Amino acid sequence: MNANHAIKQILAMQTIAVVGLSPKSERPSNGVARYLMDQGYTIIPVNPGHDTILGLRAYPSLKAIPGPVDVVDVFRRAEFAASVAEDAVAIGARAFWLQLWIINDAAVKIAEQGGLLAVQNRCLKIEHAQGRF
Repeated sequence: MNANHAIKQILAMQTIAVVGLSPKSERPSNGVARYLMDQGYTIIPVNPGHDTILGLRAYPSLKAIPGPVDVVDVFRRAEFAASVAEDAVAIGARAFWLQLWIINDAAVKIAEQGGLLAVQNRCLKIEHAQGRF
């Protein structure tokens, strides 16, 4: 699938689980999540080290989230991406997104074979701000 077409479809989705969301405001994951919240997206923090982040309940894993997730946005090192992709497929997410500088072709393949739209080495905030929706 054309990457821009996939990005457009993903940006139209509303519920985004941010895996590796940091409570530290200077971290990219925090800035991206705050931006997306400001744009009206529903953010679900996923970080096993915290109960709340950005005033939202945080979950220890994707599988612990009680409701549906549209997009799994990953801020973890590339070597962890395949297991996150497996969990994204298992919970029935619709899209899998690896942030800038996170490249793992095997993880993308897992997601795509599971029926998810997949993007890697791109930033949701940048793509949204550029008006690709």
